[in-house]
Amino acid sequence: MAKIFKKTSGNGGLTLYLGKRDYVDHVSAVDRVDGVVKVDTTDFGDRKAFVQLACAFRYGSEDLDVMGLCFRKDIWFEQIQIYPESNKPQLSAMHETLLKKAGDNAYPFSFEIPNNLPCSVSLQPGPDDKGKACGVDFEVKTYLAKEKNNPDEKIEKKDTARLVIRKIQYAPSQVGAGPKADLCKSFMMSDKPVHLEASMEKDLYFHGESIPIKIKINNESNKTVKKIKVSVDQTTDIVLYSADKYTKTVLCQEFGETVEAGGTFEKSLTITPVLSDNKEKRGLALDGRLKDEDTNLASTTMLRQGVEKEVLGILVSYKIKVNLMVAGGGLLGGLTASDVTVELPLNLMHPKPEE
Repeated sequence: MAKIFKKTSGNGGLTLYLGKRDYVDHVSAVDRVDGVVKVDTTDFGDRKAFVQLACAFRYGSEDLDVMGLCFRKDIWFEQIQIYPESNKPQLSAMHETLLKKAGDNAYPFSFEIPNNLPCSVSLQPGPDDKGKACGVDFEVKTYLAKEKNNPDEKIEKKDTARLVIRKIQYAPSQVGAGPKADLCKSFMMSDKPVHLEASMEKDLYFHGESIPIKIKINNESNKTVKKIKVSVDQTTDIVLYSADKYTKTVLCQEFGETVEAGGTFEKSLTITPVLSDNKEKRGLALDGRLKDEDTNLASTTMLRQGVEKEVLGILVSYKIKVNLMVAGGGLLGGLTASDVTVELPLNLMHPKPEE
């Protein structure tokens, strides 16, 4: 029997049942959210039972809400009246399982998640931050109210049951050819240039997978390549209340490979960007988490063509920088030192689990 997730309201009148908490965005469409609410109408009075699915951007901790600051901004939500029953969805196998588990007085519901909504992403809190992390989350909530959507009606916490779910993307089954970048750079006091070429075998890697980068150097100059530095930058684009874009380095590794003047070099250097090396970095984008379970660096956002950027909450991308530290020769060695840099795009995702 698969695991069932349930939550009961404080007053015992509403119990929310879901068969899973991870819903996959296949880029063309998203898994349907099928659930069931069991009702005990003893304390309902003249109130009705509703269920809603909301995608919200959370910024700041919950204690800010006491001061009247709204810390959740709904990006999208949909509500359904569940009791008295107004519209019954077409029953799925998941509904049948949940209805059997819930027993009498249980009502099914379904939500379609639009595929232009962001995936679940959280921004890593700093060591002293309290409350829930900033980011995008999805929440299914069942509640009692007199009217479906009256902003003036106060809904008591005890009349509510909620479960956080995640919208996630998996790597496509087809992996494309890897990117390649090259650069030819000339220096002061040197007639000839340094050629640098960097390439990867494929355009997508899984979280925790080693990434080999093939480096070719042809040093025709009279300078020495002292070492090679490889870094990975995560760029987080928050398109919502303002267009915030910031970049954080998630890996920086130096390789002590030297290439003398007139020499060549060809080798694969391997890197593995992981969250465990970045636990202290505040504001780093992570895949959305449920409670305090482990997570990882946020997956690259895959966009459907034509999707409006504004709706998308948080967009995540990565790039690899390969940097040659070149030292000048002669008396002016230190002053004429320079570097040669190329950039490669990187997609980081989870593989699709076996069915």
